[in-house]
Amino acid sequence: MDCSSYSTYCYRCDDFVVNDTKLGLVQKVREHLQNLENSAFTADRHRKRKLLENSTLNSKLLKVNGSTAAICATGLRNLGNTCFMNAILQSLSNIEQFCCYFKELPAVELRNGKTAGRRTYHTRSQGDNNVSLVEEFRKTLCALWQGSQTAFSPESLFYVVWKIMPNFRGYQQQDAHEFMRYLLDHLHLELQGGFNGVSRSTILQENSALSASNKCCINGASTVVTAIFGGILQNEVNCLICGTESRKFDPFLDLSLDIPSQFRSKRSKNQENGPVCSLRDCLRSFTDLEELDETELYMCHKCKKKQKSTKKFWIQKLPKVLCLHLKRFHWTAYLRNKVDTYVEFPLRGLDMKCYLLEPENSGPDSCLYDLAAVVVHHGSGVGSGHYTAYATHEGRWFHFNDSTVTLTDEETVVKAKAYILFYVERQAKAGSDKL
Repeated sequence: MDCSSYSTYCYRCDDFVVNDTKLGLVQKVREHLQNLENSAFTADRHRKRKLLENSTLNSKLLKVNGSTAAICATGLRNLGNTCFMNAILQSLSNIEQFCCYFKELPAVELRNGKTAGRRTYHTRSQGDNNVSLVEEFRKTLCALWQGSQTAFSPESLFYVVWKIMPNFRGYQQQDAHEFMRYLLDHLHLELQGGFNGVSRSTILQENSALSASNKCCINGASTVVTAIFGGILQNEVNCLICGTESRKFDPFLDLSLDIPSQFRSKRSKNQENGPVCSLRDCLRSFTDLEELDETELYMCHKCKKKQKSTKKFWIQKLPKVLCLHLKRFHWTAYLRNKVDTYVEFPLRGLDMKCYLLEPENSGPDSCLYDLAAVVVHHGSGVGSGHYTAYATHEGRWFHFNDSTVTLTDEETVVKAKAYILFYVERQAKAGSDKL
């Protein structure tokens, strides 16, 4: 049972149900939870009133340049091991161009007037036509950064995730990167298909700022997902026997980078054994020429058989937002281990020019990126631990830990063991800081 909406999920029916037992036990549990919620709400209201009476400063106020300013950030409640989802949502909410697009979409009312304003229990009879990931994602983004509440419960969005992403049903810990890819892919597909007869891809085409320079399409027409996160890789494979070269262009929404093996024993930045692993080391490992092993032999069309070959990646087109995933989880014979190596990354001026296929065609500052958000995994395994996120908003860094949001500083951010990094393309000329 979902303790927020009191909906009961049946794994056999694969849906929320309203059926009760002959003795009405489900309804009794609902009533008991409602009583607990009401008593907790009353106690919390008295506690907040007392704090306001005894304190001259609200807990969400801070001093900035001698004046008092409000922290308008809103946390996301953990619905049961949903920190993986919360960390990704907070990161995406701080990518301004992406977030603003969804917040400016027209609202879609999925419920009729009879149920408006009332708590409803989801049932199979409602049908999948009432489920919209884009709409619930829009509502969640609108709820963040309003400052009207300390934490928002994304239960409606999580319900849609259950409906359309079976891998994420239940309350076990999930991988944040896998969730991000599923989320972006499904948003992209729904935007392509339009909603309620209005194609949201059409809305994107009307936004010349997004569509003018976008030529990266994944699975059909372009959407805001591919316009902002979409880049293109060139994959070069050379046969070592006859020298035949094969080139293929692959669109991407993020790049998954290995942590070089020589750094995997270095767990902290201050450890003295050898140099610190940097993001440049991971990018170089991704783009360097490598010889494919026996399990990855290339089918050479000239030799007419599988041959030894080399492979190299070039970036043919950089995205507006560069998402870098550090591959911290690796399968062994029996389990999935975590690579806990500290990877040094820049807050500003990540220079991607040397990884471009045609760097001479890019401007001096067109390949520079500044950090917008970082997702961090705390713990030893992918099926356990905890996810949090750091993100910058209006020049200040925040730490998002589910329902708790705190101000932090750059020194704390750069010490984090990053799992996913979101870099935003620099628009105007700035300082000369480079990676």
